[in-house]
Amino acid sequence: MTTGKLEGLMMDKRVAIVTGASRGIGAAVARRLAADGLAVVVNYVTGQNRAEAVVRDIVAESGHGVAIGADVSDPADAAALFEAAEAVFGGVDVVVNNAGVMQPGLVSLADTSDDLYERIVSINLGGTFNMLRLAATRLRDNGRIVNFSSSVVGLRPAGYAVYAATKAAVETMTAIFAKEMGPRGIAVTAVAPGPVGTELFLTGKTPEMVERIAAATPLGRLGTPEDVAGVVSFLVGGDGGWINGAVIRANGGMV
Repeated sequence: MTTGKLEGLMMDKRVAIVTGASRGIGAAVARRLAADGLAVVVNYVTGQNRAEAVVRDIVAESGHGVAIGADVSDPADAAALFEAAEAVFGGVDVVVNNAGVMQPGLVSLADTSDDLYERIVSINLGGTFNMLRLAATRLRDNGRIVNFSSSVVGLRPAGYAVYAATKAAVETMTAIFAKEMGPRGIAVTAVAPGPVGTELFLTGKTPEMVERIAAATPLGRLGTPEDVAGVVSFLVGGDGGWINGAVIRANGGMV
């Protein structure tokens, strides 16, 4: 575990863990929640320098953040992440399960290797499961959980069978976990972004491919990390408490 510098910590703040928050959508979510007044745990696996840069951005805007390394696909690491967050901030109110991997381009089910299958399942599904199981007992009452799915669940494009299957499972767990956590006032939702112009999404795609994907949305553009962060901000904020068990398809109208 590696923690970043804290300045002027206020223990009465709501506290959010954002997994996979060293770059892309996760980093945008971490910055947005800090701007909303939450103390934010910026989780990373290998991107320590990037995670600490996110924390510096947060502190520069008078927010509170800490970078903590943990592989949430490992149950022990996921538990240690909660323990570190509690040690630094005193408790956890919000969990955003953003950590995930995409496959390297289109891969048919028949061509999916054991290693690729296990990697996608262990991180996308296993990591979310580990964090939800811990949140069931470690999250403070009246908290919020936001899981990350993907619009490929509805689009069902060829070449994404395993990836889409993990995200469909996340959506199912979201709906069921919302019922299980409701008595404690904890709302559980999922966000399913469409194509977003992140490093992860753009890697391996030609400019022509990116242009074609952007044109497929009614709004005619790729989403931005900030577009998605705004949705998460609403779900964990004061106006989002009556939304529970829902999947928000933040995809510019792509169907």
